Amino acid sequence: MEFPENTIAAFRRGLELGASGLESDAWLSADGQVVLVHDDTVGRSLRRQKVRSSTAAELARFDVPTLEELYATLGTEYELSIDAKHPEVIAPMLEVAERHGAAPRLWLCSPDAEQLFELQGHTNAQLVHSTHKDRIEQLERHACELQLHGVAAINFHRTEWKSGLVALFHRFDVRAFGWDAQELRHLDALFAMHIDGVYCDRPERMIQALQERESR
Repeated sequence: MEFPENTIAAFRRGLELGASGLESDAWLSADGQVVLVHDDTVGRSLRRQKVRSSTAAELARFDVPTLEELYATLGTEYELSIDAKHPEVIAPMLEVAERHGAAPRLWLCSPDAEQLFELQGHTNAQLVHSTHKDRIEQLERHACELQLHGVAAINFHRTEWKSGLVALFHRFDVRAFGWDAQELRHLDALFAMHIDGVYCDRPERMIQALQERESR
């Protein structure tokens, strides 16, 4: 990686390399700002700070951007997938996206399907159930429930996807996303299954895999 993850520099570079979307994780800071960072703490050793106990200004010293800053700096002409790390961040996240006219391109990910179901009819954002296959008892029933409640996509680890499973969710108009697709062989395997979206830390590999598949 050229730049630390979840920084404005990394987001900008991903778009420059040709990625059609960005991915991040969101927490609510102590002063109510939506901040984009993966872990619940930042810093090292004795300087570690809890994200939810720190203000956005304090977190900025560790290159943690706000969602507001991302939109203000890079605009909104890209898909943005955000993993809501706790329930309280969802409403402020949607408010920021709505204010910037970016809600239709925001893919709100949560492991809590019921939480997503409650958002049906209350947002223009795309809803994504991000989970593991073994946590779902009946896959076909779950696909039907996602469709009925307006959830646009389901997100599994790349190793959990098979062509038949992608087809099952597609039958219910639910998109299939695969995360942790880092190597060319992983990306190519997912594209061969007609996956709808992949999460990759190396955008240049993702673009290469797409170009190689299109050239066959």
